Amino acid sequence: MDFTVKKYKELLKSLVNQNYTFQTFDEFITDPSSKSIVLRHDVDLLPYNSLAFAKIQAEHNIKGTYYFRAVPESWNEDVILEILDLGHEIGYHYECLTTCNGDLKKGIRDFEDNLMALRKLAPVSTICMHGSPMSKYDSKDLWKTYDYKNYDIIAEPYFDVNFENVFYLTDTGRRWDGHKVSVRDRVQSSFNKVFHSTDDIINKIDTLPSTIMFTFHPQRWNDNTLLWTKELLLQNTKNIVKKLFFVQKQHPLNQS
Repeated sequence: MDFTVKKYKELLKSLVNQNYTFQTFDEFITDPSSKSIVLRHDVDLLPYNSLAFAKIQAEHNIKGTYYFRAVPESWNEDVILEILDLGHEIGYHYECLTTCNGDLKKGIRDFEDNLMALRKLAPVSTICMHGSPMSKYDSKDLWKTYDYKNYDIIAEPYFDVNFENVFYLTDTGRRWDGHKVSVRDRVQSSFNKVFHSTDDIINKIDTLPSTIMFTFHPQRWNDNTLLWTKELLLQNTKNIVKKLFFVQKQHPLNQS
């Protein structure tokens, strides 16, 4: 079975055995290693799933980056503090134009308020857009008018990583080739490697590039059969809806 915590542990072990340096996103931006992996986690839902990932990584002396949304289903202060205490980076998973219906002025105030609240719990030096695939608003558009670096933010992955040089793997769509059903979690890349399952990655682990960013949505990974099946059915339905009604509208020429 894929997308279980057991399978995640297998993936992590295989990466460790390749002697990568695991860096937080902040560390990667400020002092990138020549052979490094950034483990990015979008805490969209079920924050205790992210805490489980953070504990597994800490057992291997690995650090990752965890982006929290400013909504009740993500923002759990006990979890944020515990993940921070484990040595991981905390970041803000902003979706301000979605929550503010495209209003730029309200959106930047929402960003400022949520960033300030998160910084009361943890240092925050990086941010990352939450895709909100069912919304017509792309929160990255906030930065066409404003500049996140004015808020002591050093980087945002979709703006500050050259994915022509950094291999990007994301479990968007509950699959590793989810670009076909992704509305906004897309990057321009020169790499021609495509994987579908976690086992595909593990079996080809020695062929991976020297610099990689993984994006995980830990709510998708579960050892509980009932919850695993529920997430599978839900995500498959979402994939169909996204591809038919959202992806084809925004990316009509990229449907391979």
